[in-house]
Formats: sequence, structure tokens, C-alpha cells
Amino acid sequence: MPGRLKPAVIFIVGPTSAGKTQLSVRLAKRVDGEIVSADSMQVYKGMRISSQAPGRAERSAIKHHLVSVLDPSINYNVNAFRKKAAEAIKSILRRGKIPIVVGGSGLYIRALVDGLFPSPEADMGFRKKAMSFIKLHGSPRLHEKLVRIDPAAAFKIHPNDARRIIRALELYHSTGRTMTELKPETKGLKDEFRIKLFGLIRPRRDMYRLIDDRVDRMFGSGMVKEVKKLLKKRLSKTSKACLGIKEIAGYLKGEYCLEDAKELLKMNTRRFAKRQLTWFRPDRRIRWIDLQNLTVRKALAVMAKEVK
Repeated sequence: MPGRLKPAVIFIVGPTSAGKTQLSVRLAKRVDGEIVSADSMQVYKGMRISSQAPGRAERSAIKHHLVSVLDPSINYNVNAFRKKAAEAIKSILRRGKIPIVVGGSGLYIRALVDGLFPSPEADMGFRKKAMSFIKLHGSPRLHEKLVRIDPAAAFKIHPNDARRIIRALELYHSTGRTMTELKPETKGLKDEFRIKLFGLIRPRRDMYRLIDDRVDRMFGSGMVKEVKKLLKKRLSKTSKACLGIKEIAGYLKGEYCLEDAKELLKMNTRRFAKRQLTWFRPDRRIRWIDLQNLTVRKALAVMAKEVK
């Protein structure tokens, strides 16, 4: 007798302005789902315009998780996201609904799907000594130490990749176990559920046009006022990195005019979208949906089919 089919968890990923929010809401209505945000900025309160968090209409139509729930003074990281997102997904499944994880934060998606490598807190003293060693002898010499301790991990790390070499050695220094020994303990949602990854994509010219239009709407919706209010608070390192805050802060300081701030945000958002695509493209598990060649209705049909 065949075993029971594992519950499905749907992921909709891709660059900013690809249309993830709108498509995810329509899919959730179609399959009786709820949405879990995998966005490092939409989690914050008071940043709806800057983070382009789902609006009141979307959130009243479909229940959203991890949207506008955290004060911007608090740091948010991949560990916190993974824990909260996993809890939300399991809660959604217990209620007989379909979890739809939506976002463009590639590291968050990978940590949730594949799991996080179990590792201790950073040992800054060890890192400082390792960097001093590299300055004196070069990273290939430090890589030789890793070869002796953990040859399998060393094989995957380039001798000039100082950061990863130090982290692998630090792990052994702190735990007494190698990266290779600890790796099997890494578990993610893929070990419990059927993971269906969909990526939304558009031609570059269309994506850039959508980004430009979005930025114009953001400024027209009161983004300057929102950022001005945020800058009066003690922002965390995470929330401060939200696109738009630095650009508008420059305008408020008189470093350039409002139009220049707008153009700067458009340029930085386009660059961000390019980095997002660079992150996601190597993942062969993602089924890419080109919204130039496929209608939204057909895209929804493709995704809905995977839930069955």
C-alpha cells in the first residue's frame, strides 16, 4: 500500500515587482490557502510603503503571516524568520489550509526549504586571530589547515575564500566537530513536506518599467513622510537597510533634490532585482513562470495543479 502523500507547501519567489503579491492572493483564494511572507522588510510595522507590504485589501481577503508584526527597532534575521515561518506553516496545515510562502529574500527561502546549518554564536576573538594569520601568511595557508581538519569541506571552499575558511575552522574550534560531521543534522521543510517552488519572471525591460512605475507610486503615496517618521526612531541594522530609507534620508539632509532621490531609488531597486535573480536562477527546483508568455489565469492553473 503506497504511503500517504506529504502535504504541499507552495513557494512563490522572484525579483521585486514581478507580481508575487497579486498572484499569491489569487492563488490563495483558489486553493484555500494562507500566505507567509518571506520578506526581510515586510515584517516591520510602519514601513508599508517602503517595504511594499501587502495592503489592507490583500490582507483582508487572505490571512497573511509575518507582515507588519515587528517594531523597526528590532533586528530580524534568517534564524528568527525560519522559526516563525515554520510555526506559521505548520499552523496553516493543521487547519487544513495550504501554506503559500511568498518573497524575494533568497537566503530566507533557502533556510526554510533546506534548513540552517547548526552553528554556535560567532567567536570574534577567533575570527580576529584568523584574519591576522591571513594578513601575515595569506588565505591559502589557512586553507591548508582546513584541509587537514576537514578535507571534504576544504574541497568545496576556494583557497582565497577567507570568510568561508574562517567560518569552517571557527565551527571546529567552537564545537570540536567538523562542518562535514554537522551537515547531516541540517533539516528543512523539504524533509517533511512536498515543496513546490515557482519563480515569477518577466523580460528585463518590462521588469524595469514596473519598478519605475512602482517607485513613482510609492512617492505619490507618501513615502517621504513615512521615511521621515521612521528616521525619528532608533532603527535596527536590518530595518535601516530597507530600500528607500537611505535614498530619502539623503534628500532630507539636502544632499540632492527629490527627483534625484526618486531616480536613485529606481536605480538601486533595479540592481536589487538583478541580485535576486542571480540568487534564485541556479536553483533547479524552481519552475519559472514567464508572465510575458503565460497569462495569470494559466499561471494560477499551473500552480493550483501542484496542490492536488
